[in-house]
Amino acid sequence: MKLEIGNFQVKDVVFGDKTMFKNGILTINKEEAMDFIKEDEHIIDLDIVIAKPGENIRIVPVKEAVEPRIRPDERSVFPGITGDVEATGSGRVHALKGCSVLGVGMHYGSFGDGLIDMGGDGAKYTLFSELINICIVAHTDEEFERFEQQKKNRAIRWATHRFAEYLGNTVKSLEPEEIETFELDPITKRTEEINKFPSVVLVMQPQSQMEELGYNDLVYGWDMNKYVPSFMHPNEVLDGALISGSFMPASSKWSTYDFQNFPTIRELYEEHGKSINFLGVIMSNLNVSLEQKRRSAIFVAQMAKSLGADGAIVTEEGYGNPDADYILCIAALEEAGVKTVGISNECTGRDGASQPLVTLDEKANALVSTGNVSQLIELPPAEKVIGELQALARDGLSGGWAYDEILGPSVREDGSIIMENNAMFCGDRIAGWSTKTMKEF
Repeated sequence: MKLEIGNFQVKDVVFGDKTMFKNGILTINKEEAMDFIKEDEHIIDLDIVIAKPGENIRIVPVKEAVEPRIRPDERSVFPGITGDVEATGSGRVHALKGCSVLGVGMHYGSFGDGLIDMGGDGAKYTLFSELINICIVAHTDEEFERFEQQKKNRAIRWATHRFAEYLGNTVKSLEPEEIETFELDPITKRTEEINKFPSVVLVMQPQSQMEELGYNDLVYGWDMNKYVPSFMHPNEVLDGALISGSFMPASSKWSTYDFQNFPTIRELYEEHGKSINFLGVIMSNLNVSLEQKRRSAIFVAQMAKSLGADGAIVTEEGYGNPDADYILCIAALEEAGVKTVGISNECTGRDGASQPLVTLDEKANALVSTGNVSQLIELPPAEKVIGELQALARDGLSGGWAYDEILGPSVREDGSIIMENNAMFCGDRIAGWSTKTMKEF
C-alpha cells in the first residue's frame, strides 16, 4: 500500500470574506462555517474562535482535536464517520499542517475532557499549544447526558471531524508544498536486504473499555468495544481509519490528531530498511474482564509470532484498569520469544511514591514512561478563556475537583487553577511526542 500525504504549511489563520488557503494563510468565512456546522440540529449554540501559540489563552473543556484534511478523489477523510465505509491507507490525502480543529464545550465538560494553555508555563504541557487551534465552541441539546460525568459528546466530536474536512477542501485542488510517501511491501514480498534486519511490529491498544457503545475509539466507524485484535497496515492509522473516543482521562488520550500523525509509526517508517524491518500494526483493544484481557493477549502474541516479529512496541491509551491489558500483552509477547518495549504513562500519586502501574510482571522489563498522571500543576489566571473555566472544577474532569480539603477548589476566585496532569489535553503524548525527561533521586 502506498499513501501520499500532501502537506500545506499553515502560517496563520484569520477570518475573512472567503474560506480559502493562499500563501500559507487559511482564511475562514465565519458565518458560512457556522452555518455548515449548525447543519447538525443537535448543536444549538456555537462560536468559532482562533487560538494561536504564545497567546495568553486557556481552552477548556477540550473534547477532541483533528487535523484538517481532504482527499482529492472525493473519498471521505474519516470513513464511517464523515462518509461511507471505504478503505484507507492508499492514494493521496491533502493536509493542513501546523493547525488543528478543536471541539470545545461552550459550558459543560466531562471526565475525558481536558485543558490547553496557549502561552505561559502551561504551554509546555501539551503539543496543542504549538498549533494554531480553530476552536468549535459549542453547546448541544444532548440533555440525556448534560449532568453525567461520562459524556459521549457525539455532536461536538462529529462536528469537529466534519469541519476538519470542510477546511481541508481549501487545498483539494492545490499542489502540495511537500509530499510524504508511506509505503511498505507485502511482508512475504520483501527483499533480502530488508529481511536481514530485525522484524518489528507495533501493538496499539486504543481505548475500548466502555461496554455501552458511543464512548470508545472507533475504527472505520466501528465501536472498538466490539473489536478483537487484528493486523492493520500502519497507513490506515495515519489515514483516518481511527478516531478518538470520549472516555479516557485527557492526559492519557489519543486524539484523532494523534492517530493522523502517530509519531511512533512515523519513526518506525523512518528506520525501516535502515535498522529494522517494520512489519506493521497489530491493532489490539482494552477490555473489562480478565478473561477478555487474556484472550486479546493470546491473539496479539500469536499474530506477532506468525508474522515473524523479533521485537514489538506496545503502547496503551490510558492507565489503571488498562494496565492489566498492557502488561498481559507484553508478557505474552515475551513468552512467545518477541522482545518487547512498552510505552505508557504512570499513576504514582501526587507524591510520586505509588506503584506506577496497577499490575506488573518481571517479563515487562523494558518500559518507557511518559509521565505521572497525578502530578500537580498550578497555573496563574489567563487573560482569556475559550469555553468555560468552571468546567474544570464542576463537571468531573479527571484531574479537576470542586473542592479539596487541603488544596481548595481547582478553579480559584482569581482565575488561577490547580489540577492534576490528568486534565491536560493529551498531555502525556503517549503516541510518541513526549518531550519529558526522567530524573533520578
